[in-house]
Amino acid sequence: MNDTTRTQLDLELTRLTKRVEELLATLEHLKEENRALKARHESLAGERASLMHRNEQVRTRVEAMIGRLKTLEHGA
Repeated sequence: MNDTTRTQLDLELTRLTKRVEELLATLEHLKEENRALKARHESLAGERASLMHRNEQVRTRVEAMIGRLKTLEHGA
């Protein structure tokens, strides 16, 4: 193997090494982003469940008030 070929191979190896390092950095970034998105999803799912529960409580109270108003209307 001559010096030119060796230099070209060294340059290609350096380029490939740099690319692998970039890909590893991207992988770590995506893992962290995925973890954050999963945590956010869990948080939003919990918030949604809480809001649905509160909404059902309010609906029950409003229906009860409507029932009482109808009773008062028929009694008057």
